Amino acid sequence: MRPLALSERLDFAPTLSLAELLAGESAPLTGDTDQTLQDYTREILASGFPELRGLSWRGPEAQLDSYVARVVDHDLAELGSQVRNPIALGLWMTAYAAAPSTTASFEAIRYAATAGRSDKPARATLAGYRDALERLWFIEPVPAWQPRTSQIRLLGQAQKHQLADPALAAHLLGVDAPRLLSGGEVDPRIHRDGTTPGALFESLVTQSVRVYAQAARAGVFHLRTRGGEHEVDLILERRDGRVLALEVKLSRTIDDRDVLHRRWLRETIGEHPIDAAVITTGPGAHRWPDGIAVIPAALPGP
Repeated sequence: MRPLALSERLDFAPTLSLAELLAGESAPLTGDTDQTLQDYTREILASGFPELRGLSWRGPEAQLDSYVARVVDHDLAELGSQVRNPIALGLWMTAYAAAPSTTASFEAIRYAATAGRSDKPARATLAGYRDALERLWFIEPVPAWQPRTSQIRLLGQAQKHQLADPALAAHLLGVDAPRLLSGGEVDPRIHRDGTTPGALFESLVTQSVRVYAQAARAGVFHLRTRGGEHEVDLILERRDGRVLALEVKLSRTIDDRDVLHRRWLRETIGEHPIDAAVITTGPGAHRWPDGIAVIPAALPGP
């Protein structure tokens, strides 16, 4: 059970079905939304955990504090992971929270967590914690896509980091709505192409897309070539190997640069793409002149 998707949180019915897009149905894109960047930022911070919905403004913060403490103090031990240095583990969790929607190496995260400290935990110790946190669904990285055909070469193998809920990342980083809405970088310890607000918006979209894809029996992956020349935020793969490519942009509008990688993928793997779309914070769904869909994050559902 994952946290609530956006279609389960918002008070209007979705106008687009991810299952229909995955089925290759060519129905026209319809729907408008009045959801704004402020609304999506609120959802990043509010969390999709059902018990946190509707609490007073300090309620979610206290509950997330309690959840993180329980994971460190009890849940990891129940999985057989002895936490000998909870402070170091907390620092690693915060460093991981600074890396959402990136493929930063685990050594880079370890360095970010322990910079300036002489008592660095061993790599094997942190690897054990990481594996246990994944088994607890505290973190849920997006695996790299491995296509069944060989048209794409030199693909990266690294996972894209994500926590189970973007509210966990925001909470561990100590960020609030004004800092996210400022649009700037929040935590520079982990190198990224964009900013933390954009990364957390991608986390929010990824969480929702995973809910819809699971219902449609599709896998969720990401694509990045080894040199970083091409990348696609989310690849949804059907059981027959055909794919739906999604890019996530923290903007109301897009330009030609935002669809370049989707075009490259479509041209590279021929008939295998079902469709391609850019998920935005904009007001209405439509098609770009080359056929790529532009979809506000609030509109898709199962």
